[in-house]
Amino acid sequence: MQVSEIDNVKIYNLSVGKSLPDWLTERKKRALLKKNVDIRRRIELIQEFDMPGVSTSLRVSKDGQYIMATGIYKPRVKCFDVNNLSLKFERCLDSEVVKFEILSEDYSKIVFLQCDRYVEFHVGHGRHYRLRVPRFGRDIAYHQPSCDLFVVGASSEVYRLNLELGQFLAPYATKAHEINCCAVNEEHGLLILGTESGHVEAWDPRTKSRQGVLDCALHCTDSEYKNDKLPAITAAKFDGPLRIGVGTSTGHVLLYDIRSSKPLLVKDHMNEIPIKVIEFHKQMNYVYSMDSTVVKIWDKNTGKQYTSIESSADFNDLCVIPNTGLNLMAVEDQKMQIYYVPSLGPAPRWCAFLDNLTEELESSASQTVYDDYKFITKQELESLGLDHLLGTNLLRAYMHGYFVDVRLYKRAKSIADPFAFEQYKKRKIREKIEQERPSRLKVEDNLPKVNRDLASKLMDDSGTKKKKQTTNLLKDDRFKAMFENPDFEVDREAEEYRLLNPVLSRLDKSKEKKVESEPMQMEETEDKDSDMELYETSESESSDEDRSWVKEVKKQHKFIRNKARREDEEEEQSHNEKDTRPSTNIIKSITRVSKASLGNRLAKEGFTTMVSNAGGNREMKFSMRGKKSESEHKRKMQKHHQERKQLVRRTGFLTKKRLPKSL
Repeated sequence: MQVSEIDNVKIYNLSVGKSLPDWLTERKKRALLKKNVDIRRRIELIQEFDMPGVSTSLRVSKDGQYIMATGIYKPRVKCFDVNNLSLKFERCLDSEVVKFEILSEDYSKIVFLQCDRYVEFHVGHGRHYRLRVPRFGRDIAYHQPSCDLFVVGASSEVYRLNLELGQFLAPYATKAHEINCCAVNEEHGLLILGTESGHVEAWDPRTKSRQGVLDCALHCTDSEYKNDKLPAITAAKFDGPLRIGVGTSTGHVLLYDIRSSKPLLVKDHMNEIPIKVIEFHKQMNYVYSMDSTVVKIWDKNTGKQYTSIESSADFNDLCVIPNTGLNLMAVEDQKMQIYYVPSLGPAPRWCAFLDNLTEELESSASQTVYDDYKFITKQELESLGLDHLLGTNLLRAYMHGYFVDVRLYKRAKSIADPFAFEQYKKRKIREKIEQERPSRLKVEDNLPKVNRDLASKLMDDSGTKKKKQTTNLLKDDRFKAMFENPDFEVDREAEEYRLLNPVLSRLDKSKEKKVESEPMQMEETEDKDSDMELYETSESESSDEDRSWVKEVKKQHKFIRNKARREDEEEEQSHNEKDTRPSTNIIKSITRVSKASLGNRLAKEGFTTMVSNAGGNREMKFSMRGKKSESEHKRKMQKHHQERKQLVRRTGFLTKKRLPKSL
């Protein structure tokens, strides 16, 4: 047994500990129990409560006497008798079970939905009958008044199988492309369907028609999570005749009243993992919501978390024993998990000895889960480069952030900022030297070294009550770091401070004016007869202050824009200088050409005409080129003359034309 305390709620893990192999003899088992303390202290609540590989789903019979579990590999179902705390029978199946339901009060009638589209019916002695549905199924639900079994899956239709007639009925045609889950209300028989498109459809089996459509994706989409597509409905559960719990693929749980289209409460798991199971506590106002990493228990009226249960293996299914604090979990491991929370209810009647064990363990110290963890926000998580760990066991969602292991946090911090420790070391050495070395000029100054303006402003506040508050504030240990640590110093060049500074300065000026104008106002009020004159003067003063404040804010906005523009221009200029700077490869090629002989250089430039004479003499002709700057200057001058010719206005048309002589 392992005891942990999360949110001041004690949780007992009854499945922890090592298990003994079956092939050991009784003598070897007794020897191991004597040697190993962990094996001796373990609690095996139900014998052989495990699977060969992985457990997939769990159910409790309506009479509370039997626990059914399915798993792999090979696919099988196990039935446990709680009165004997042992295995009653075990059956192997042809394929893996997706979902199953217990139709009777005990284990005598069971239906299995398998992964190869088969629906298999079992009775007390074994398999009774099996049939196939047209599409792959994902969930089943049983409507007891009409004896209809609803099968939903990778299709827009809801297949109806009447168990009294033993035949398929006309399916329900929905608006969705695929259906993930379904649930039937035990009191009025309403059928709800959770679709892949984020809608919940309600059908009445009596009229065989759709009664309403609920758009849940509209209320759980969040720009912070950057969802690529609409969230799908992955879990649905009724809480009494009027309330519904809906789980989505983005890790949200929504509570609805069937008379309203708006959710009463939206709970976020902050893991971005699909919700698998939703359960409701019958006596207390708590909701169990499970994803693959955690089971959260929270208040359905306020959404405040009560406690949470985590495991080293991923969760597959959750089964809550009614009217008790015992919870069974199917996990991605051989052992199925059993957790007992005494504050949620007493132990079941068939394991009442758990209450005595927990009372004995009350005196011993419990393990606090978050002792070796560091709390960080989502922004800090992104800055450390650990946002890809969302949804894993390395991060535990809590309030507005996450808990991460201290060792992982320190390693990520050292990678993100490798010189942080050196800077911290130098700062501490500098502080130590400054403390030991007294200053030459000792001036009596009560102001601290950090945030001197803030401290002086606090000390200059008038009034005896305010002075007492400020002195206590400066001497208070809670605010000590704000006046000693340079990290808390106010940055006057920051944009936030520049935009907020006009407001603060306006408040200070208003305080000064208020203090100065109090005696003046007393004299003016004696001279003025009407209240209208007082109102006009106060209104004019406030309008002048508003104009000056608006001008100051505009000035700061303009300064910030100009500063950002200058930074962009400087960055662009430096980038252009880097591009125009000659590279080392070009310089090397120029030096290589200058060292080559005249013949090789002429051959590269295309002057390959040579005349060979008698006796082996050779003759080459080439024209000497001028400097590059002179040729460039001539070309520019020619271009300039041509442009001038085009721009010169001809004056020939301005000469006076002679009129012909009149006859």
